[in-house]
Amino acid sequence: MKKIAKFHKVSWERFLKDWKDTFGESDREEEIQKIYSGISLPKRATRGSAGYDFYTPVSVTVKPGETVKIPTGIRAEMEPEWVLKCYPRSGLGFKFRMQLNNTVGIIDSDYFYSENEGHIFSKITNDSREGKTIELNAGSGFMQGIFVEYGITVDDDACEVRNGGFGSTDR
Repeated sequence: MKKIAKFHKVSWERFLKDWKDTFGESDREEEIQKIYSGISLPKRATRGSAGYDFYTPVSVTVKPGETVKIPTGIRAEMEPEWVLKCYPRSGLGFKFRMQLNNTVGIIDSDYFYSENEGHIFSKITNDSREGKTIELNAGSGFMQGIFVEYGITVDDDACEVRNGGFGSTDR
């Protein structure tokens, strides 16, 4: 098995900025600091697991048709020519039709070096057609990330440098 990556927490300053950007200025910094301190790095549940479970930093309730954006506080450092693909945890997708809004989250290796420290966000929607509400306690696994090696074409000439996320390579 190739060991090609390592998870880190984003800095406290980055997390605070992104938390306030997501949820507004209403939370006191000491409360946000407790949330930040409680963040767990993603890990595999078993030796045979392909996916690394990401955990919610706070309790989350998502009613049918609702969407929630989650700043995970996590960044992924990986070797070039690897990508981290993020999916809903299988059980949540199966039981609740929980969806990632971008279908599959693609975390490129150079995202780690972006201005935003490569902070991984997840936007989830409860697409239940059965009226089921998703209840995730703080620290619950909700998303899984799988590292995949990729190739490029023989005539590839990409030389631009990333400086952001979510569509930054189109700017």
